[in-house]
Amino acid sequence: MTPRLRLGSWDELGTQAYRIRHAVFVLEQGVPVELEHDEHDAAALHALLLDENGSGLATGRLLADGHIGRVAVLAEYRGQGLGKRVMQALIAEGARREHAALLLHAQLDAVPFYAALGFAPLGKVFMEAGIAHVGMRMALREI
Repeated sequence: MTPRLRLGSWDELGTQAYRIRHAVFVLEQGVPVELEHDEHDAAALHALLLDENGSGLATGRLLADGHIGRVAVLAEYRGQGLGKRVMQALIAEGARREHAALLLHAQLDAVPFYAALGFAPLGKVFMEAGIAHVGMRMALREI
């Protein structure tokens, strides 16, 4: 199975993206449900990987200011490169939109994943939704 990638709005992809994010962030990681879905979803570009039946497996979003976030892969599909595919699509879209850099907040255990994609840690560790994070940045072009 080669999952199919879709890029689109929250109106188009939000139902499945939310299902994945709720499973990963709320149920698995204990993020309060009221923090998971926010006002940025409506304006963000969302990436969604779908199986052959059209069920969502992985998701992420790109905000207009170049922040990537809400990257999540359902537990049973991890280790198959799906998160990397989502990230590559969002990075490509950031470049297409001519962002100078992309930013994200990485959970500490995900820092190596993002570093392998070209992101570098930025600043000190901070808590977000009760989970330790660090900012990371990827330069797309020189300013």
